[in-house]
Parts: sequence; structure tokens; C-alpha cells
Amino acid sequence: MKTLDLATTTLRDINQALHDQAAECTEREWRITGAKGDHNLACGLDAALSIDIVGHAGYYCAGMNKKAHVVVHGNAGQGVAENMMSGSVRVKGQASQSAGATAHGGLLVIEGDAGARCGISLKGAEIVVGGSVGHMSCFMAQAGALVVCGDAGDALGDSLYETRIFVKGTVASLGADCIQKEMRPEHIEYLTDLLNRAGINEDASAFKRYGSARNLYNFKVDNVSAY
Repeated sequence: MKTLDLATTTLRDINQALHDQAAECTEREWRITGAKGDHNLACGLDAALSIDIVGHAGYYCAGMNKKAHVVVHGNAGQGVAENMMSGSVRVKGQASQSAGATAHGGLLVIEGDAGARCGISLKGAEIVVGGSVGHMSCFMAQAGALVVCGDAGDALGDSLYETRIFVKGTVASLGADCIQKEMRPEHIEYLTDLLNRAGINEDASAFKRYGSARNLYNFKVDNVSAY
């Protein structure tokens, strides 16, 4: 395992060393120590690396990730795994707002709580939150899934498209065009698999499912107040 310390190595040099692995992978396992809220850690990766970040990460940690598996042994700031394409990102602590924003693929696991706008404009990734999420989560989310093992804040799934939302706890309020839907056997099977892949020990049958009512897909004058 290659270890790099932010106390003695610049963030630019650390990210460059990780980016260099896309051309010729000489080291697959990395450990970054000394993280104290540094922004843009491990961004733009394009190789099947395993990266442990020891400490707290700042804004946009593991943003635009492709193929890599990143674990933050602490909390993460705004936009963790933003625009992720593939691979996985795990936050052992809490995550700030806009976690997994616009993510196209891969798996984001937040073992604690996530702030507002978790999964905003989600485009295909899967997000599992061990705790609760803040308001406007999955706003304009288009594809993929959000699983919340705790509670959800106001306006969950506002202007939702086809993203699947599963919540175990209570929902403060649903956003425009988001409704509760029947939890059928195929959804329990899918959720069970997703929870297993995320390493979260929860009973899928205890969750409620939410999705789009599909009334806002096309403009209708009768719905003008909801736009």
C-alpha cells in the first residue's frame, strides 16, 4: 500500500499521483493520511484504485470518480462523489449537502446522516444513507436510487423523474409530483441486494417506496402552479 501524508505532500501532488495511475497502474492500494477538511481530494480518478482517506474531507471529495473505490474515514463536505461515473465511495461519518449530486453510476454509501439536496439531479448512481437526509433530497433526480435508513426532510423527490426512493423512517413532506408507491416483491428483492452491497444491515420490507406520479413530464396548464 502506498501512503501519502497531506502534512508533507501537497494536495496537487497527491491527486497527480493518483491520476497518473490511469496511464500506467503501478500501485492499486493507496492511503492518504492527515486529511483535515481538504477540498477536492481524490477527484477525477480513472483507474480501479482502492483509496483510504484518513480524516475528514472537504468539498467535492471523489468528485467525477470513475472505477475507483474510495473510503473516507471521517466526515465529508459538500458534493462528495459529485458526478460519479462508476466505482464506489463510502463515508464512514456524516456528509454535507449535495452528496452524490448528478452522479451517473456507481455506489455511494454514507454511514451517518447526509445534508440537504442529497442525490440532487441524480442520473443513475445508487446512494445508501445509514442515517437521515435533509430537505430537497433527490430534487429533479432522473435515474438510480436513494435509500434512507432514517428520516427524510421536506420536499423529498421534488420534480422527480424515474429515480427510486426508499425511506425507512418518516418523511417531513413530499415534493411536487412525488408520491408513495406500493412496495412489491421485486422492490424488496432489489432493495435487499442494494443494502447487502452497501454493507447496511436493514430489513428491506420495513421501507416505504416513493416515486414520480408522472404528472409533470409534459406541460399541462392545470398543473401550472406545481412548476
